[in-house]
Amino acid sequence: MAACYFDIDGTLVRTNLVQPTLYYLLNQGTPVQTALRLGKALFKAPRMAYAEILDRRTFNELLYSAYAGMSEDRLALLADEVFDAVLKPALYPAAQSLVDKSRAAGHEVVFVSGALDWIVRRVAEHFGGGGVIANRLELKAGIATGKLLKPVVAGPEKARIVRDHARAQGYDLDECFAFSDSYSDVPMLSVVGHPAAVNPDKRLALLAKAYSWPLFDLTLPA
Repeated sequence: MAACYFDIDGTLVRTNLVQPTLYYLLNQGTPVQTALRLGKALFKAPRMAYAEILDRRTFNELLYSAYAGMSEDRLALLADEVFDAVLKPALYPAAQSLVDKSRAAGHEVVFVSGALDWIVRRVAEHFGGGGVIANRLELKAGIATGKLLKPVVAGPEKARIVRDHARAQGYDLDECFAFSDSYSDVPMLSVVGHPAAVNPDKRLALLAKAYSWPLFDLTLPA
């Protein structure tokens, strides 16, 4: 038995983690709440830009601190809107075909993303179901604290999470597949026997060619 681990942002959709967050921030209960949250997010923007280059985990923690004070009900409700308004229009034309081929081969499809679990579950449903590995917000009395529960799905930690998931499910990592667009996911790609670069950035494209990894362009119709 084997699994196919799919990164989402940049791999299956054109979006990144910031775009769903902006949708949440712009759709608060009142204009005052929206303005306050946007102001706080803009204040952190320089630190986030720096962290994105040096430490993906820190970037994630800073990004999701903007969710502090949001109710669990609203987070779940807006997840449907985020998928319909932000992610669904940004899906790459051939993304469904690649996921379907993996499932047809008898592999478990698992979506691995630094996005929030509410959103990633919507993505999984759209693609016909599958496992979900995603970031989770800490909640107290149904209110988000702005902190992420461990493990934080970001950077090299994604590799450990994928490895642990495969072992827990009884999958042979040498038979598993992983798909990503980003050089930052090289650790995750390297723990499976069948890594593949999808819509790769320049550094990942060069690495994939050097190691003869398959390359996929999902921007074209299947």
